[in-house]
Amino acid sequence: MFFPNQDYTIPTSSKYMRLVEGKNKFRVLSSAIVGWEYWNTQDKPVRQQEPFEDVPDDIKHDKDGRVSIKHFWAFAVWNYQEKKIQILELTQKSIMNAIKSYVDEESWGDPKQYDIVITRSGSGFDTEYQTIANPHTPPPAEAVEEYGNKTINLNALFDGTDPFSS
Repeated sequence: MFFPNQDYTIPTSSKYMRLVEGKNKFRVLSSAIVGWEYWNTQDKPVRQQEPFEDVPDDIKHDKDGRVSIKHFWAFAVWNYQEKKIQILELTQKSIMNAIKSYVDEESWGDPKQYDIVITRSGSGFDTEYQTIANPHTPPPAEAVEEYGNKTINLNALFDGTDPFSS
């Protein structure tokens, strides 16, 4: 065999988890921050905790001239595919509603107690997501160890700085 195992994938260096086609399995490691975001004309995200009262002057317009300000959640996760800690930011309502329903259900509760699998299919406006929770299990030992050695300040997302810098 050429690679160390059949499941070998080329690792990425991103600090952020992206939902790829197929299954995306992760373990939530931190509480979520929530807020509102838009992308500016420099293709940078601008976030704040409260809804924007007015449409910002530097908001990026899409090709049809529309603008988008979205509610988001962000939290630290153990990405099983990448085998590393990343930040997952969600704006997709279907995923948020599914996770919130697990959190609100007494038998599931805090998503730090179980793995979540989001299956992505399709693309563009036809993208669909299915979200399921796996049974309660302890987090992977390597995730606990790596998370204990990292300092992640999710609130840095609100000032546009790096949440991973000390």
